[in-house]
Amino acid sequence: METTMVLRSTLGLCVVSSSSNLRQYRTSAAKHRLTSVKSVTSTIPPSRKRKNKDEDGDTVTKVVENPYSKVEAARPDLRKSLLDFLEEARGFVGDGGGPPRWFSPLECGAQAPGSPLLLFLPGIDGTGLGLIRHHKKLGEFFDIWCLHIPVSDRTPAKDLVKLIEKTVKSEYHRFPNRPIYLVGESIGACLALDVAARNPNIDLSLILVNPATHVNNFISQPLSGMLNVLPDGIPTLLEDIFSVKQGDPLTGMLEALSNEFFSQRMGGLGGGMLRDILAVSTNLPTISRMLPKDTLLWKLEMLKYAIASMNSHIYSVRAETLILMSGRDQWLLNEEDIDRYSRTLPKCIVRKLDDSGQFPLLEEGIDLATIIKCTCFYRRGKSHDHITDYIMPTTYELKQQVDDHRFLLDGTSPVMLSTLEDGTIVRSLEGLPSEGPVLYVGYHMILGFELAPMVLQLMKERNIHLRGLTHPLVFKNLPDSVVDTKMFDKYKIMGGVPVSSFNIYKLLREKAHVLLYPGGVREALHRKGEAYKLFWPERSEFVRVASKFGAKIVPFGVVGEDDICEIVLDSNDQRNIPILKDLVEKATKDAGNIREGDESELGNQDCCFPGLVPKIPGRFYYYFGKPIDLAGKEKELKDKEKAQEVYMQVKSEVEQCIAYLKVKRETDPYRHLLPRTLYQASHGWSSEVPTFDL
Repeated sequence: METTMVLRSTLGLCVVSSSSNLRQYRTSAAKHRLTSVKSVTSTIPPSRKRKNKDEDGDTVTKVVENPYSKVEAARPDLRKSLLDFLEEARGFVGDGGGPPRWFSPLECGAQAPGSPLLLFLPGIDGTGLGLIRHHKKLGEFFDIWCLHIPVSDRTPAKDLVKLIEKTVKSEYHRFPNRPIYLVGESIGACLALDVAARNPNIDLSLILVNPATHVNNFISQPLSGMLNVLPDGIPTLLEDIFSVKQGDPLTGMLEALSNEFFSQRMGGLGGGMLRDILAVSTNLPTISRMLPKDTLLWKLEMLKYAIASMNSHIYSVRAETLILMSGRDQWLLNEEDIDRYSRTLPKCIVRKLDDSGQFPLLEEGIDLATIIKCTCFYRRGKSHDHITDYIMPTTYELKQQVDDHRFLLDGTSPVMLSTLEDGTIVRSLEGLPSEGPVLYVGYHMILGFELAPMVLQLMKERNIHLRGLTHPLVFKNLPDSVVDTKMFDKYKIMGGVPVSSFNIYKLLREKAHVLLYPGGVREALHRKGEAYKLFWPERSEFVRVASKFGAKIVPFGVVGEDDICEIVLDSNDQRNIPILKDLVEKATKDAGNIREGDESELGNQDCCFPGLVPKIPGRFYYYFGKPIDLAGKEKELKDKEKAQEVYMQVKSEVEQCIAYLKVKRETDPYRHLLPRTLYQASHGWSSEVPTFDL
């Protein structure tokens, strides 16, 4: 496979090709930045135009692409595979030696201005290709450099740390406001921690994938003994014994047939796993050349030194850290050590990959870019900004959201109504403003069941991306939480922002479409008999800030929760059960109180999930009222009483929307599941089910 990449030494960089492997390259001390990149062409999906003002005050039209338009065709297998890793590693194995050096794959494309630097530190293989499945996606928002350590290189671990440190200091000097990410796998994670400990004043972020915390002697000692008695010519022996040679026509034919079979018959993760098995079996000589006996013995000794050095310096680390821990790595990973690291490192997030093994970055179901999004670990400045550092979901990430909520979407067959300028109610979202800033204010169903259908339909029908204001609990990474924090990933992927007055201000300033629930957790975790009751603060919290930017406020109501479930155990009931009472108190304490000082019921809300009994699903109904335009009313609404009048108007219209839907749904012949199923069986499963007359 012909592969073009950018090769960086400690002095500069150049472009090389796999035909020369890594033997020939030139460096330039004067030029450090790549001035040309490989062009990428793609088909632009359906989009809408948005007008903004640039720095000079001129109107600029920006095309906003609709990522939902290609959801149904989205596939997870567009990334490179393990076979690609092994084929490209073949060129690195015969690189002729030399010192360790940096390279940047050109497939990463052009990064956005101000993208942080990502330095990948390889694991025991040393090729630097460990991120090959992630290059394209990560390359959209990182400047990626990968460290290549030749097979014959015997640079000690302490000298590798110095080499990495030299690069870190050089880049920090050039761009002091740009964070530097160190992504290390196994032994590379040890090196990353060592570099961070030696440079506490440099802005570093660490992503440690299966960091080597100890060496399992039960495995390593027999392995060392076996390696010492093996002959040196293992690669040649493998080719002779198994008659497997790279480039052999039979091997190529088997690979082509397997790819065709797995894509058509197997598909999904199962096919990917079998492809990986075949890839390894047909590339055994490459693997054995990548880690010959003497190199593997050297790496094992270097590993022991790196682990000891890391453990002695870990208390000096000040960088924020994300640890990715495989559930099935028993050789170099110890869960107790990871727990100790998470408590020792000052800003540490631990994310367990339950079904992953020794090399998760090469596995089918692991997407490092998505993990970074879900942990809010991406930043361009000194700290993560939920608005400016947000990365839109990819088409495949959207498809995953649709698939995850498929039962809810199909089971409730949502009906969405909106109001046109002349007051006409239509069954579509035509009445919603296309241009921001817009503030959607409404009622929160139990557990927020209404969110997924609404957010996805607005994106699908109108290419409107809602930025929801979310409880801060969603963004906390609590190691001892009573809930699995992964359940909140969907809110971060779809653009949730911690609720605060300042974040409302910043979102409206960016002309965003913002979703706000004044009732918040109190409505989403309401008690028995409280369905469709608003629990809003007494005073306005959003009107004046919305008027500052001339925003439109869209009041909306939604009904249907009583048609899909019934509350049997609310927070009052749980507090009367001793075991559950302790869990409720811990969960409430972990969640924190965003209305601290408020003596009302809103300031003393328990944070616990109610016990629900599901019903045969009914139907969800959404009604978006006529937008309230605040343009030109900033001065008028500085008066608190005037702002309060608008606030009460919004609240009243939300209640009217709910009341309207509760009455009209009684006349819907397709409110229940059976009539809807029969209708779709006769008209097509993708057909839109009718509803009540408007």
